[in-house]
Amino acid sequence: MHPFQTPTVKAAYDAFEQKQRDIALILRDLVFEVAMDTPEAGEVEETLKWGQPSFVTPKTKSGSTLRIGVTKAGDTGLYAHCGTSIIRDYAATFPGDDRIDGNRGVLFSTADDIAKDRLRHLIRHGLTYHL
Repeated sequence: MHPFQTPTVKAAYDAFEQKQRDIALILRDLVFEVAMDTPEAGEVEETLKWGQPSFVTPKTKSGSTLRIGVTKAGDTGLYAHCGTSIIRDYAATFPGDDRIDGNRGVLFSTADDIAKDRLRHLIRHGLTYHL
């Protein structure tokens, strides 16, 4: 597991219910894994945006913010900025394979819902969106 960059980011994960935290930590690990395999994205910084764990590429500015959040229904999601085509492109590439929340994110009820191979495409696209 990648170490937390700040205590406030760790506290955001700790605030999730256990099932949501388990999903969120899998998503978090996947973001850092993809970032390591995507050198053009540069260093990924984990911060809080809207109180949610978020991932940005501050040095290269190559990416669009990705964040992890929980819906009112209790699902955990990986979100991209709704003004980008990141989610729309992902949904078009893998039609019907995931629960898509409009042009905002991909939702997961359980850790088993996470298809890491597919999700790597979304994350890579997010981290390099402006290239």
